[in-house]
Amino acid sequence: MQTNFTTEQLHDPDIAASNQVLRTCVHCGFCTATCPTFLLLGDELDSPRGRIYLIKDMLETGRPATEEVVRHVDRCLSCLSCMTTCPSGVNYMHLVDHARAYVENTYKRPLTERLLRAMLGAVIPRPGLFRFALMGAALARPLAGLIPGKTMLAQRLRAMLRLAPPNLPGPSAVEAPGVHAANGERKARVVLLAGCAQQVLAPSINEATIRLLTRLGVDVVVASEAGCCGSLNHHMGQHDAAMARARANIAAWTREIEAGGLDAIIVNASGCGTTIKDYGFMFRDQLEKDAASRVAGLAKDVTEFLTAFGYAPVREAPGLKVAYHSACSLQHGQQVTTAPKTLLTRAGFRVAEPAEGHICCGSAGTYNMLQPEIAGRLRERKLGNIRATKPDLIAAGNIGCLTQLSAGEFPVVHTIELLDWMAGGPKPSSVP
Repeated sequence: MQTNFTTEQLHDPDIAASNQVLRTCVHCGFCTATCPTFLLLGDELDSPRGRIYLIKDMLETGRPATEEVVRHVDRCLSCLSCMTTCPSGVNYMHLVDHARAYVENTYKRPLTERLLRAMLGAVIPRPGLFRFALMGAALARPLAGLIPGKTMLAQRLRAMLRLAPPNLPGPSAVEAPGVHAANGERKARVVLLAGCAQQVLAPSINEATIRLLTRLGVDVVVASEAGCCGSLNHHMGQHDAAMARARANIAAWTREIEAGGLDAIIVNASGCGTTIKDYGFMFRDQLEKDAASRVAGLAKDVTEFLTAFGYAPVREAPGLKVAYHSACSLQHGQQVTTAPKTLLTRAGFRVAEPAEGHICCGSAGTYNMLQPEIAGRLRERKLGNIRATKPDLIAAGNIGCLTQLSAGEFPVVHTIELLDWMAGGPKPSSVP
């Protein structure tokens, strides 16, 4: 694709990076075949190719974002299915992230939307605040159907209340900073991203991860002053907040690298893993660029680490049929596709792969709260494909997907909880 940025514009590192992405695109349209929003809405501007044209025009002219651009960029899930499909290697992720930051800097949203986005960006990354908010939402949850109107605000309020779990698990001690020592001889030392939303919604995931890794002879460190990876802010265009959270993690994990060395940074929420693996790009022109690249290079999804480390079950499998939902951030964002299914099969489960496995479930970070109508349609489409496999339960590697699919008729379990169970851990509470 030909671009027409001025020399002065190209001095901006973000413009320069987006220019390279745009020039890689050859207009082929392969991306439209796998884009969830184009699949549902049939509008070229709700496809990656259409959004690329809108973003190109916006950036080249230097004009503030228009309502049209914002509407179509906001509808993008950042599922990155287009990147898996693209034969030219267009890094759409970097382009749309830049566009979102540009939108936030140049477009004034309605007051209610500004307040909602500010609230989500401030509350969800802070576990204490998020827990408090969910406790209030749980009380109001039965009233979701009484919120009147068909406005976007009413839809969003209903969606947030319905997504709030009716019963919130209590806090877990495992997320506190410290070292969980390996059982027996130490074979590796890793740091675990304790995360933000996940430790509130499902602390059992981190507990299972630590149990399994320590049984395999791995020291697991939860670093002091590490927290949210920054992805929630990043994908809402809240650039400064995202960089601040990422910077804190880089500093915390660099201290651990220097103190005792690290074999990996383990991430068990794939949405976070995709962002952490991109820290090198995010900090490419910052003082922390070398440390950020080192952190990004150490980041591994927990299933990647277990595959390389030699996971093996110790229990006889219960014969359950598991519908494996491949989170977009894992299969498209990180290109991790076989490891989770191989491990589940090795653990003795019968693994089923639903049709349209490349299509998003509609969670996408805060998307199911900000775009509830589209997210709801994608959720029902996903559950329909899962239903056709007649599973006993659903397994996935991302807390957003688990939350999005949890209101269906099937139990949802994180992949690591099933692997821990078969390797000697307790039976997950949601397993029938």
